[in-house]
Amino acid sequence: MKRVLLILFLQVTMFSWSQSAISYFDKAMKKAEAGNNKGAIADYTKALKYNSKFVEAYQNRGIAKMKLNDLKGALADFSKAIELDSMNAESYTGRANVYYKLMDYQATIDDCSYCLMMNPRDYIALNLRGLSYNKIGDKKNCCKDFSKAIELGSQSAIKNRATFCK
Repeated sequence: MKRVLLILFLQVTMFSWSQSAISYFDKAMKKAEAGNNKGAIADYTKALKYNSKFVEAYQNRGIAKMKLNDLKGALADFSKAIELDSMNAESYTGRANVYYKLMDYQATIDDCSYCLMMNPRDYIALNLRGLSYNKIGDKKNCCKDFSKAIELGSQSAIKNRATFCK
């Protein structure tokens, strides 16, 4: 009987922790949608206190930090999300965006390439990788990525190809 009560207690405790993490995550999402990135970061951080393996909270906190130009913080959050789920293509694209802003074009290419292995139709990763190829002087791969991104519906790739692939 004691064993059953202990198991029930543990399950209720875990459920309440989980609910708290989800509750803070939902609050953070609403704040982020309203443009309150500082408030969103605070709530994502609270969610992560309840569940330190909450991949989406790391990923979304990384996005909010990137919007506030906290590139080191965003890089750490995207990297943690990838550490927890190495098949999360969106985290690779997010981290690639940070690397691009930090002017680490090879790291951007590497993350975009890994993302595209998981999701070959990710035109955001194709466009970003094309921009990075342009920065390192690889015009052939740059234009190839922009063309593929255009095939997949990217409007910004149209402008980029017109600018960089003359």
